[in-house]
Amino acid sequence: MQPPRDLRGLWLLPLPWLLLLGEVARAGRPVSSCPAACLCASNILSCSKQQLPNVPHALPSYTAQLDLSHNNLSRLRAEWTPTRLPHLHSLLLSHNHLHFISSEAFSPVPNLRYLDLSSNQLRTLEEALFSELQALEVLLLYNNRIVAVDRSAFEDVAQLQKLYLSQNQISRFPLELVRLPRLTLLDLSANRLKSLPVSDLQKLPAWVKNGLYLHNNPLHCSCELYQLFAHWQRRQLSPVVDFREDLHCVSAKKQYSVFSLNCSEYQERAREAHLGDALTIHCDTKQQGMTKTWVTPSNERVLGGAAAAAANGTVRVFENGSLHFQGVQVEDGGVYTCFAVGEAFNETLSVELKVHNFTLRGHHDTLNTAYTTLVGCILSVVLVLIYLYLTPCRCWCRGVEKPASHQGDSLSSSMLSTTPNHDPMAGGDKEEDFDRRVAFLEPAGPGQDQNGKLKPGSTLPVPEATGKGQRRMSDPESVSSVFSDTPIVV
Repeated sequence: MQPPRDLRGLWLLPLPWLLLLGEVARAGRPVSSCPAACLCASNILSCSKQQLPNVPHALPSYTAQLDLSHNNLSRLRAEWTPTRLPHLHSLLLSHNHLHFISSEAFSPVPNLRYLDLSSNQLRTLEEALFSELQALEVLLLYNNRIVAVDRSAFEDVAQLQKLYLSQNQISRFPLELVRLPRLTLLDLSANRLKSLPVSDLQKLPAWVKNGLYLHNNPLHCSCELYQLFAHWQRRQLSPVVDFREDLHCVSAKKQYSVFSLNCSEYQERAREAHLGDALTIHCDTKQQGMTKTWVTPSNERVLGGAAAAAANGTVRVFENGSLHFQGVQVEDGGVYTCFAVGEAFNETLSVELKVHNFTLRGHHDTLNTAYTTLVGCILSVVLVLIYLYLTPCRCWCRGVEKPASHQGDSLSSSMLSTTPNHDPMAGGDKEEDFDRRVAFLEPAGPGQDQNGKLKPGSTLPVPEATGKGQRRMSDPESVSSVFSDTPIVV
């Protein structure tokens, strides 16, 4: 039987191994956790410049930054990593040969905030490609071969702040990207953009335009383009201040500087309002989160919040720094100044307000007035046409040949006379001759009956020289005369 001291020595034999295992346990990870082709430093794995055709397997779950740049990766499949990487916040895949990325490739890295896919061979950004990256803030896609960007590729990337798409082949301006709620930088330089949605870009807030880079594109020359960039120049926005010499446009296959175009100078437009309008003026600063103060044309500070409500004024400042008029009056016109204070810089903006001294009618009233005017014009034209073309035939119908049975009517006209009868042979009192209706009949001649009509089978003889009281027939086809020598009072 061995003494107890030998047992104590047996327990001391594996002590160095137990100490080593304790150190590993305190480190919280196994010794062989770093892939052979990578260089590991705590939770950072650098696997760049190793000519890797595939992503190393068995990546540690604690990895926070993974660098796979400058390798030979061509496809990023959904199973590129068998283990989920919940702590990974930066993934670098630049300078590879990637031409395909699965729509499920980013499911294992839901907390990714920085993704570098630059200098690859990507051609399209498919629908919902980045929908799993709801925490993504920075995305680098420059120096690829991207031709088209699907409108829903960035639909669920609400936290994206910086997107680099320069040096690609994009020909359509992706307007949906500038509407991302937190995007402050969008680089579309050195693409194939020929036109811009100028009216939509003018409506963007200054903090979005301050990070919208459009230089080195073959834009079509126009004065609208000049006015857009001239406004950015006046506001000292970074895309124009930093890259003024690279803002070109093309006309007749020749390249010109945008600021060399022969267009009218840019002028700030005043805000216009009418009596009683509700109006809001924004302090359009180049940076978000600035503290804003408004001063009236009379150099008085505009109150906001509870102070404005207590003062019972019609002008107040909202919490976001906007100036609001409850009911605009003529005396509210003038230049208002916004003083903005931020962490990086301060900014001063001035806005001119013009108030028209009348109330603008509603949209429906204007529409009704225009409709009524149009209907009135149409009715007037119709009445004129009816008068010209549908009135009974009068003078021009006399030249038409009529049947012989109707040519003998000698009662040709009747009229209301307003002058007395001056015929000395006419009887009656002169005063009674006023306002009489008279009819003139041709005297009965050969071939006519008592009423002046031609008898059947008879013809009118040609009259010989007539005396002073007789007239020669001027038209053999007419037996009536407007001016008859024998008036008959009817």
